[in-house]
Amino acid sequence: MARLLLSLILLYIVVRAIWRFARGIAEGMGVTSQREPKPVGLVRDPVCGTFVVPSRSLTAGSGAEIRFFCSERCKEAWSRR
Repeated sequence: MARLLLSLILLYIVVRAIWRFARGIAEGMGVTSQREPKPVGLVRDPVCGTFVVPSRSLTAGSGAEIRFFCSERCKEAWSRR
């Protein structure tokens, strides 16, 4: 029973290694099955200069005067100005 289990584990490892190797060759040749992710526009924090994703940043203001911040500390520093 232990021999069968070890054989199955070894078979799984070998098949997975061959699959990864074949996929690497296909990607190297330009044949990809996955789509490239769409680029995301970044905005710059006015306090520290860090670039952040707008949907994950903290904001202050409204309309054309909206500011994006990477952290609460930067947002507080901007409000103290």
